[in-house]
Amino acid sequence: MKAVIIDGYVDEPALLGVPPYISPYVRYSAGVFKKWGVDYDYFTIDTIRGENLWESFNNYDLLLLICGLTVPGHYVGGTPITPGEIAKIFRSNEKPLKILAGPVTLAYTMRGGSFAEILKNLEVDFLVRGDVEAFLESFFKGEPNENKRSDYNLIDEIAHLGAEIVKKHPKFPFIICEMELSKGCERSSYCSFCTEPVLHGRLKSRSVKGVLREMKELYREGCKAFRFGRTANIFAYGSDWNHRKPCPSVLEELFSEARKIAPDAIIHNDNANPSYMIEHRRETVKILETIVRYNTEGDILSFGVESFDEEVLKRNNIGSSPEDVLEAVKMVNEIGGVRVNGVPKILPGINLLYGLIGESSETYRKNYEYLRKILDKGYLVRRINIRQVMIFPGTPLHRYYSMKRFKMNKSLFEKWKEKIREEIDSPMLKRVFPIGTILRRVIPEYKKGRMTFGRQLGTYPILVGFPGNFEKPVDVLVVNHGRRSITGIKYPASINSMTVEELEMIPGIGEKLSRKIILERPFKDWKDVEKALGPNLTNHLKDLGITL
Repeated sequence: MKAVIIDGYVDEPALLGVPPYISPYVRYSAGVFKKWGVDYDYFTIDTIRGENLWESFNNYDLLLLICGLTVPGHYVGGTPITPGEIAKIFRSNEKPLKILAGPVTLAYTMRGGSFAEILKNLEVDFLVRGDVEAFLESFFKGEPNENKRSDYNLIDEIAHLGAEIVKKHPKFPFIICEMELSKGCERSSYCSFCTEPVLHGRLKSRSVKGVLREMKELYREGCKAFRFGRTANIFAYGSDWNHRKPCPSVLEELFSEARKIAPDAIIHNDNANPSYMIEHRRETVKILETIVRYNTEGDILSFGVESFDEEVLKRNNIGSSPEDVLEAVKMVNEIGGVRVNGVPKILPGINLLYGLIGESSETYRKNYEYLRKILDKGYLVRRINIRQVMIFPGTPLHRYYSMKRFKMNKSLFEKWKEKIREEIDSPMLKRVFPIGTILRRVIPEYKKGRMTFGRQLGTYPILVGFPGNFEKPVDVLVVNHGRRSITGIKYPASINSMTVEELEMIPGIGEKLSRKIILERPFKDWKDVEKALGPNLTNHLKDLGITL
């Protein structure tokens, strides 16, 4: 038997599988195929689009398509599959057995501020509403069960076997393996909008041994970036073994052993629950100290704040308070704000969600005011996600809006979003990445005019624009800021060898002065530079770390 895995990309509250991320679902499927001796190929939807491969899968016995989004997102590394493309793939390839898996089987939408719709009239043989690896295992045992749920005995048996698939990814080696620590949510009741409990139920933690075994094999295959993102709350990992209390010793074992396995790899995180952090302050501090000891700089803890409006928090059962969030932001800053290579080790990120029950015009004002408090207190926040809710079947929010008309105030949303971007994001970016910061190994992504744009490999990396043509990773010196991006030049930078375009990127050096520099160089020493440029600009160049 020969199979093909088509990656249409997934995004859930506690899982990301849009490039550069490769999801566990894809790797686990490869692991089951390898266990049962099935040859397989792997294609992303972007490869299929780019190479016009829509009708290229009739020579396979089995076609597995994995896809689905249940949270709103903005994607740069890849474009998730559309319902029309799903239908096109299945319609164009009649021969193979066709399987559809992933959160798309719950419902589908790509837009925030909308109802997700159940896909109908799909030409598939199996619609997997359970876990894809559990279904495949049941299929090869001759008892296919589309609703079968997985357990960590199966995952730990097959996860390391699927590690080899990373080499088939078109962006390899510049990919991030989303690592599964747990499924489900640690809370006893859930947020009105969240699909994590709908898809995965209560918290179930995976063994440290299982995580490390898979990570070791992925690292051996050449993966150099990992994110412990497949968990709803990193601080609650293992708490289901400890009466719902955090387990600092478990996190110490995980991070210390992970660093031994992958000494030069990027290790990042994602989700954290600020109210859980404050409720378990002592244990949280220990876990934060552990993370900072072993992670890679530029890391983020994404706080599912969703709203600072207490009425909205209450009516949507979000289970936190604005003061808890402020305290958690302070805690992460105090422990994680230490800089390595000029970049903070780990900072909070804040997610805001609009379209929730009880929302009013006051909600927008309160959200802005609390963000302003964070800024005025001098705390750092790495990013602020401002999104409109996706309404999925099975959530309390879906039931609520099924009885009451849903309507987003789009103009109010855009007005306050713009205000936050201009008055909060912009000054915050300058604090997090001050001029003179060196960003290591920025990976070029695309060209626009004379500029190359790229990002570092990691969780929510900042977009960096720098002049020149680059195809390989490059170190970049920050020289200026946009509203949500950075301008830089290749580092190290010498005033005697910089191009006109690079010189013009530095504030205070325009086209005229840059050409003067080129005509008067080489400069023998900084006194020569000062004669040409004056003391203020010369000192600024030296402060940036520019050499002769």
